[in-house]
Amino acid sequence: MNMSMSQNRRGVGCPSCSPSEPTVHEVLSKGGGRHTVRCTACGHVHKVSAETQQEIERDVIISQDGDSFATTTEVSPEEQIAVGDEFIVDSDAAIMLVRVTGIEVGPEQRAEDASVGDIRTIWTRAIDNVAVSATVNPKEGTGARESTRSFEIQLPGDHEFTVGETVSFGDEEFLIKAIQVRRDAPEYRHGKLEHDGDMVYARDIKRVYGTDQTTSAWSAW
Repeated sequence: MNMSMSQNRRGVGCPSCSPSEPTVHEVLSKGGGRHTVRCTACGHVHKVSAETQQEIERDVIISQDGDSFATTTEVSPEEQIAVGDEFIVDSDAAIMLVRVTGIEVGPEQRAEDASVGDIRTIWTRAIDNVAVSATVNPKEGTGARESTRSFEIQLPGDHEFTVGETVSFGDEEFLIKAIQVRRDAPEYRHGKLEHDGDMVYARDIKRVYGTDQTTSAWSAW
């Protein structure tokens, strides 16, 4: 999907790995009415016409850490957008990677996918930096009198969490027992993952469940 690419990135077909569907390409050089580009999916270098299809502007709502703000993006009218798609938004506030969480095609009308020409607003969530919610229980047999507690961890979206591993964040240390996956995460089976070795990126996590591993975080009788 070619959405809001900067002048140094283009969405075009790759003759090596994707001749019929556009992939993100880096623009290596320009001149003579043609661009030399490199496919970010397979690394193939080739030339394309400098001419680009006329794009149209669409409203975008970006959710980040519980707050939302509105901006716009330019996209080809022939593009098809679906919930779960990811693209770069170059707004006045920042350049950020977002994931589509909803598509508004009419007043109070939502769709799982639609052509850009039919879309009024694209609802998204920032995923390059995210807040991961964690719920941690006291370790069994400690006689802890404090109840289960919850907190948030600020992390890059590509940080990995794996069930069965012990992690530390500042004063927090806990064993990951389960991970609740977000509904808009496309690459996992949805629901709660509870088997050792199950891995989820921070951008795809709704909540992490763990058992406390610190020696001082819990007050004993």
